[in-house]
Amino acid sequence: MTFSLLVRDGKTGTLAGAAATGSLCVGGWVLRGRLGAGLSASQGAAPSTFWGESVLDRMAAGEPAEQAVAGVTGPDANRDWRQLSALDPAGGTAGHSGRENSPLCAHIALPGRVAAGNILAGEEVLHALLDGFETSSGDPGARLIAALRAAQETGGDTRGLKSAALLVLQPERPPLTLRIDLSADPLTDLETLFIAATTGSYAAWTHAVPVLSDPWRADRALIRADSTASE
Repeated sequence: MTFSLLVRDGKTGTLAGAAATGSLCVGGWVLRGRLGAGLSASQGAAPSTFWGESVLDRMAAGEPAEQAVAGVTGPDANRDWRQLSALDPAGGTAGHSGRENSPLCAHIALPGRVAAGNILAGEEVLHALLDGFETSSGDPGARLIAALRAAQETGGDTRGLKSAALLVLQPERPPLTLRIDLSADPLTDLETLFIAATTGSYAAWTHAVPVLSDPWRADRALIRADSTASE
């Protein structure tokens, strides 16, 4: 089973997504995102990474999520083996859940939120994803990790989880893309990595690098203050 959640913060314009699965490398397979384009989650029995990129291209060109998803999935004769959810820059959402995916395969698309999953214990897993995000506190990344935990505790993947991923895009911050590709406890490892990446010297250094609002930035004082954090 794979479950994912894409969200948009209407106040800050932050786009954020998270996913977890009982298989390997969920971040590389499922999550895609670009500021100005939106987010996508491509999953299912035969997931298409092309779908994930193509729907972003369409949304970047101005198509709303619903139109973009229809445009990507419609021509694919094997679309029933795949699942796609999309969140456009304005907060519009849409999803496709192919009927050949192992049941339960479903999605819930709301303004600024879209949850999706396959091989679900029940649709309550998707509601747990959404509720887990809404009832948690902190920044979007922390809330998404809480949402993944809530989904797993509600039935989640009956095989257990092997991988988890987080993607956070903000106009004033560099992209945060974290992946746990294989772990006995990927949600705990993802949370540990998230805390390390958003605190301390590493987090301070990220304020020196280019961002959408300042694409040429290189703060010399911050770079020199902690050269050990640079890539």
